[in-house]
Amino acid sequence: MKLDSTVSAVVTGGASGLGAATARALAAKGVKVAIFDLQEEKGTALAAELGGVFCECNVTDDASVDAAFAKSRAAIGQERILVNCAGTGNAIKTASRSKEDGSIKHFPLDAFNWIIQINLVGTFRCIAKSAAGMMTLDPTEDGDRGAIVNTASVAAEDGQIGQAAYSASKGGVVGMTLPIARDLAAENIRVNTILPGIFDTPLLAGAPQNVRDALGASVLNPKRLGNPAEYANLALCMIENGYFNGEDVRLDGGIRMGPR
Repeated sequence: MKLDSTVSAVVTGGASGLGAATARALAAKGVKVAIFDLQEEKGTALAAELGGVFCECNVTDDASVDAAFAKSRAAIGQERILVNCAGTGNAIKTASRSKEDGSIKHFPLDAFNWIIQINLVGTFRCIAKSAAGMMTLDPTEDGDRGAIVNTASVAAEDGQIGQAAYSASKGGVVGMTLPIARDLAAENIRVNTILPGIFDTPLLAGAPQNVRDALGASVLNPKRLGNPAEYANLALCMIENGYFNGEDVRLDGGIRMGPR
């Protein structure tokens, strides 16, 4: 897919981190970008910087997602590109014993469901609604009607202690990539997923420097945290390369996560 000012894109979780880097990379190619996020101040500022539009969006809420797509399409037109970066995580053991008093508790199911609803169901909700919109477009000269990039995590394959919910949610994103690509193949809409490793995002911004250094040192090569621009580069490759479809690709510097 050729990226230029005739193309529109939606980036969920686009106000910061991997999403913001991707929004910037798309805008640098001339693409009109809509930023879907709950962070209104950051999202509005970035949209103004890029000449795009900010749409407040809660990916767990059907009406919120519908309203965001309606606002985006009214402002910049029907998107040909969707990049799903909205997500969150927690760290809770399936069942645990207190070191203080020996009491035992299990993972609260509402906390498990919350992660699934955001990371997995929220991603699918945006895919389904965006794909339906893409199907109203004529294919481009190179045959593409649309391109979708999802964000999973290396935790989908190397889940650590306390990551049952997070790993399940990201594993679900990986697991649905090929079936969705097959669902949409006849409509010339491609679907791929990136599994990022440890990236320098706002999630780690508050961590002490020694913790950040240790995380970087745990990467096989290069021994550093990933740069969000490196995620954006792969996302754009997936979008621009017409033969990239139905793939789940790790972007992690060769790291394989240990139990902790």
